[in-house]
Amino acid sequence: AVVGAVGDGADYGFTKLIFDAETHRVIDGAIVGPSAGDMIGEVCLAIEMGCDSVDIGKTIHPHPTLGETVGMAAEVAHGTCTDVPPPRKK
Repeated sequence: AVVGAVGDGADYGFTKLIFDAETHRVIDGAIVGPSAGDMIGEVCLAIEMGCDSVDIGKTIHPHPTLGETVGMAAEVAHGTCTDVPPPRKK
């Protein structure tokens, strides 16, 4: 859970980024939940600039805020996120 979301009473929502398999650049994204409209601009800018998951992950995201979910989504894609549990082994 993102501390900023929990602190604001939000217990729903998600941030999803879609990356090109070859270039690793972000090609699409979606944000559902409180303040989604305030955060989608970062995803649009990342697409326009041709950012990859490393670029987004290295961008400073204030904590605790909902905006840090964009950085966390990029870190999950890159395999460097330390804020979520590892995926379950099959």
